[in-house]
Amino acid sequence: MNTINNAIIKRITTRIRNMPPDALQEVDDFVQFLFEKHAVKTKKKPKFQWAGGLKEMGTRYTSVELQHKASEWRIAEHETPD
Repeated sequence: MNTINNAIIKRITTRIRNMPPDALQEVDDFVQFLFEKHAVKTKKKPKFQWAGGLKEMGTRYTSVELQHKASEWRIAEHETPD
């Protein structure tokens, strides 16, 4: 595998050295794009800032009723007036 990688790197290097100078920026941009595309993305830990936001609703509704209410609120939010 390492031999294959070295051969690819050598071939790419040779091609880059033989490119016209105005194409080098395009190559650099594309390499940056590939780097970002394949970079390992770190997942952020959720902050749970919303935790306890519906605490006062717990005395008025059960958890199932709250789920239904939340669904109703989302639907109403997206309805357009006639």
